[in-house]
Amino acid sequence: MAKELMLQLASLILTLSILYFVNNLRKQPGHPGVRKRTRHNHQSNRHLVQGSSLLARARSNSHGPRSIAHARSALIEADQALSLSPRDPAAHILKASALDLIGHRTAALRSMTSALSTPHVKSLSAAEREDALVMRAELKLAVNRRRRVDSAVEDLVEAVRLSEGRNTAAFCLLGECYEGKGMREKAKEAFQRAIELEPDSVKARHGLDRLGP
Repeated sequence: MAKELMLQLASLILTLSILYFVNNLRKQPGHPGVRKRTRHNHQSNRHLVQGSSLLARARSNSHGPRSIAHARSALIEADQALSLSPRDPAAHILKASALDLIGHRTAALRSMTSALSTPHVKSLSAAEREDALVMRAELKLAVNRRRRVDSAVEDLVEAVRLSEGRNTAAFCLLGECYEGKGMREKAKEAFQRAIELEPDSVKARHGLDRLGP
């Protein structure tokens, strides 16, 4: 339950980041992308804002039928935004988040990888890339933990670097990856770092308990 709540919180933060990303671009008249915006760009932004709102409502309704309905509607908004602005990473992230909530994790992983690919990723801030990398690592492990653990570790190490060592979720997931690889000391270090950042982290404490003294 604690792990599920942490993942939901991380996803909610990512959803809010999408909203911030969209609104921030609209407020920067000097941004080169804004100067060149067309009617399609503005329509795409409207779909993103609506989709992000629907996704937030889906999260708040947990796993009930209304949650899935809102997630499917958010997915439609994301696809409409992508049809207008196919290089917009925020639209790819929104689509990945909706697909993940619906349970289509392989497709969600593809969308998140698109968001983090060049040239899309250049439009994301360091904090946005950090959140996206953690989510992609979660998806990689959910799709195929054994085959993708090394790739997930790469994403998490980069997320830790971008956050300057302040991302609790990244450290917790990194600890799990190292634990699964049999790297006990590195796993302990990651879980301990998570506790230093968030003393009430149940996930990190459970990780240390599993590893023992």
